[in-house]
Amino acid sequence: MTDLLAGIRILDLTNVLAGPYCAYQLALLGADVIKVETPQGGDLARQLGASAALNKAGMGASFLAQNAGKRSVVLDLKSEADRERILDLVASADALVENFRPGVMGRLGLGYEVLKAVRPGLVYCAISGFGQSGPMRDNPAYDQIIQGLSGIMSITGTPETAPLRVGYPVADTLGGLVGAFAIAAALVKQKTSGEGAFLDVSMLECTLSALGWPVSNYLTAGVEPQPMGNENMTAAPSGAFRTGDGLLNIAANKQEQFVTLCRLIGQPELADDPRFAERETRKQNRAVLKVLIETALASASAAAWEEKFNRAGVPAGRVLTIPQVLGERQVVERDMTTRFQGLPGMEQPLTVVRGGFMVDGAAPLPVLPPPMLGQHMDEVFSTLPPRARRSA
Repeated sequence: MTDLLAGIRILDLTNVLAGPYCAYQLALLGADVIKVETPQGGDLARQLGASAALNKAGMGASFLAQNAGKRSVVLDLKSEADRERILDLVASADALVENFRPGVMGRLGLGYEVLKAVRPGLVYCAISGFGQSGPMRDNPAYDQIIQGLSGIMSITGTPETAPLRVGYPVADTLGGLVGAFAIAAALVKQKTSGEGAFLDVSMLECTLSALGWPVSNYLTAGVEPQPMGNENMTAAPSGAFRTGDGLLNIAANKQEQFVTLCRLIGQPELADDPRFAERETRKQNRAVLKVLIETALASASAAAWEEKFNRAGVPAGRVLTIPQVLGERQVVERDMTTRFQGLPGMEQPLTVVRGGFMVDGAAPLPVLPPPMLGQHMDEVFSTLPPRARRSA
């Protein structure tokens, strides 16, 4: 773990994915993240995952994925006594993140204005499906709902198979990343001016913002994005190609890369063919070009072509499965995962994935395993400031 956010306390009142992923990034940066869970089972993600045994034990794989490095306390937000304890925690915190529907925290008597009175300068981040305002603010939102509404599904797949859901909760993940980024930025202001902020993070808006290129093509050029499968609309040959063994992504987006590709596959004449000589003509004739390239690629495996192309400056990469990529030297040597031994209720060691960054050449790995429900009640409340201890 890094110390970039050492001394910063984050209250994590979130569930399932977007909010917990947000707080996980902050924990990896060194923040003290206290996860506040309900006594009735805690975070729903504790019951979600491929292992029924772990789900029953309240340590589902979905929970384990994004809660390492945190401490867990249990409080009933509908209880007056526990609401007082929440205020005690808030008084000790720098930031709070929640992903309830808009208005829920206010109805519980824990809205931003109430919390700000207890902790002036609090950074309050509310992650929701649609934001705190607008006609859809009260609608329930899950990742697939946002994927469909954002336009992602309309451009995922081929013309025959679209619309398709992206194969992982990309909208939830984007909401979490944006929330973490916004909190980190607001903490800078807090530390320089003492002022806090109310951060209104909309998963729909995060996802739409990340669709920058397709949206820009529509807004500036009037071209409605269409599903293209594994092809890249901006260039050709750029997409997934069949080889003698496995699929290979090739991104020969520059003219010199295309010329080199043609030479390496033993078809240098393709670079001078009027159908393929320029970027725009290649895009217009991408289907026939793909057939010609795949015919040549059939002579060797994806791994062999990947090495050959990259050595010559043509971007290429195999299409891997999750188990395959986790075993890649690139991933292993950069300490993308860390392992915890001897966790209660787990017969096997637990391996978790870190964030997608390194700090000063070191991997920011969590130092604490994902917590059992309420594991840190005594530890957290016994160390609160005197004001908080009186009501704890």
